[in-house]
Amino acid sequence: MSVIVTLVSSSPDKPVAERHIGEVSHILDHHNIQFTCAPVWLAPGKAVDLGVSDAPHGATMTHITDFLGKTGIDVFVTDPDRRRKKLLLADMDSTIVDAETLDELADYAGLKEKIGAITALAMEGKLDFNGALRERVGLLKDLNIEAMHKTLERMKLNPGAMSLIKTMKKGGAKCVLVSGGFTFFTGAIAKQVGFDTHHGNTLEIHNDKLTGKVIEPILDKFAKADYLRTYVRDMKIKPEDVMAIGDGANDIPMLKAAGLGIGYKPKDAVKKEIDNLIIHGDLTAALYAQGYTTIL
Repeated sequence: MSVIVTLVSSSPDKPVAERHIGEVSHILDHHNIQFTCAPVWLAPGKAVDLGVSDAPHGATMTHITDFLGKTGIDVFVTDPDRRRKKLLLADMDSTIVDAETLDELADYAGLKEKIGAITALAMEGKLDFNGALRERVGLLKDLNIEAMHKTLERMKLNPGAMSLIKTMKKGGAKCVLVSGGFTFFTGAIAKQVGFDTHHGNTLEIHNDKLTGKVIEPILDKFAKADYLRTYVRDMKIKPEDVMAIGDGANDIPMLKAAGLGIGYKPKDAVKKEIDNLIIHGDLTAALYAQGYTTIL
């Protein structure tokens, strides 16, 4: 089946060049995969589409990504049909924003290192997500909600986040922030970035202090995939019309259920399961993966 291989540079100092295209051609030819058309530049030096006769998998893809990774180039493989997506589902922590909000909140309780260690294991899929979430929130019992406001003030967007949402919305896509984090933060970030709506977990608060509990049910990896299927049904579209992006193990079912699942600065658990990864560039790489030529 013919597919598109897209090369995206991470920096003007490391542009995609003809030599990169030539080496990719050589690697593909070695695996009996040929170009089906001339390269199409989405942005000179920044991103180029290569039509190929079959999708590179396994050792072929590893060979390509290892070679191009040395020069800071990310690689995406997409189906030319339904390429521009009608729905985006994006994780928040370490994807749209540059940190784990629960870890940052824990800093105000002097527990960032302890809670951060649990978060790291959970994001690699080495701990049960629900249990790890309850444990971390439990450690924050009696923390004043002022810490939540301070944490929100410290949160920074990852590069390209605004452009990703603006460009996809202009292209007619619905954009949804779906997070295992908390609605206090997802609501503010969704508004700031321009998401159409958001979903997250809810911290129980009493007398302006955290009770140490999460209001059930917990939004976990299965809930993320369920939201994808619900939006697909309600919008009367197909999973192939969806792009999902995230970084952790709890994003994997959502990424796999989407027509285009992209791991952003992914944890090792995601690298093992997902082919399309943003390792070197920013979030705008997800736009070039869809064939966009104009980035807002």
